[in-house]
Amino acid sequence: MMIGFCAVSFAACTTAPVHAPGPVTPGFTKDMLLESSPLYSPTQHEDLAQVDLLGLTPGMLKFLDRNIDQNSSPNARLQRLMYAVIGDGQFDLVYDELTRTAEETFRDLRGNCLSFTNMFVAMARQVGLEASYQEVDIPPSWSSQGQSLLLSQHINVLVQLDKNSQRIVDFNMADFDFDYDRRVISDRRGRAHYFSNIGVEQMLAGETSGAFMNFRQSLEEDDSFSPAWVNLGILYRREGLPDYAEAAFRVALEFDASNPVALSNLASLFEEEGDTERAAYYRDLVKRHRMGNPYYRYHLAQSDFDAGNYDSAIANLKSAIRIRKKEDRFYSLMSSCYLMKGDREEAGKWMKKAEEVAVENVDKRKYNRKLEMLMGLD
Repeated sequence: MMIGFCAVSFAACTTAPVHAPGPVTPGFTKDMLLESSPLYSPTQHEDLAQVDLLGLTPGMLKFLDRNIDQNSSPNARLQRLMYAVIGDGQFDLVYDELTRTAEETFRDLRGNCLSFTNMFVAMARQVGLEASYQEVDIPPSWSSQGQSLLLSQHINVLVQLDKNSQRIVDFNMADFDFDYDRRVISDRRGRAHYFSNIGVEQMLAGETSGAFMNFRQSLEEDDSFSPAWVNLGILYRREGLPDYAEAAFRVALEFDASNPVALSNLASLFEEEGDTERAAYYRDLVKRHRMGNPYYRYHLAQSDFDAGNYDSAIANLKSAIRIRKKEDRFYSLMSSCYLMKGDREEAGKWMKKAEEVAVENVDKRKYNRKLEMLMGLD
């Protein structure tokens, strides 16, 4: 199985603006964007507030009764639940891109990371475990041209076993990196993720009204959820409502002033409208800030390495390492750069550093093998 990224957007990586030149969109309020919107048609849709993400069916309860001894310790219950859902082959959950409730995930044996999290949180709580949603920040990756990024937010489960003991449960623990920034979130925030995801799925399917209603419900659950405001703005752009789009992007920035997708979309929006001053302002923010992003500098270093520009790659990697010291791949590429320059001593030093910061034993063995090969070259 692979990790499912629950929210995906394309944008240039940017930072918070100070005050953009020119006027802002006048006369727009949050209520205008959500309640008085030209896309609002509540009579066509069910009451989304009634959707139960964590509901358990009789079949799910039987599954738990069959697999979990309620009299065992919390750790034993967790281990048995993980084994039943992931480990023993009786469940065979398969990753796909669609977002599902706990019930739908169990029924279909399919889902993304949020689907799996919904199901596992529901089951864990049913057997008496203290389980919560957890947001995980996945490092961004750039397109080959470096002009856009794939920005993903991952969701998994945190189980509090006792005062001093926690466990993380992820769709694919083998690929989970404990150095990723993460935070426990409320059930309401988890629901905001769910409806925002469903809205994106419907928007991509051309179901504008349904997409709007799901974004609206996401913000009913948590109106500070910046990604939902961004997605709403993108929907307005697609529907030819640029003033509404701008207003939605600006609300997103109220809650997350450095939201890269909102800022990049504002730049594109102003460009389309011929507002060159504000477009240039945001484009300049994009250009300046991405150079301060360690993963963008790593992307540049990879491109430099492929082109044989090893000194430039080294400079970019040093900048990346100053910002993010625990990424072993930065050190590994640095080692390769020095090796290609013919400096085996320096290459060996950087490969040893890669080994030191590698988190998993399998990674350490990998770098040991690389180091042995490196120092054995003629």
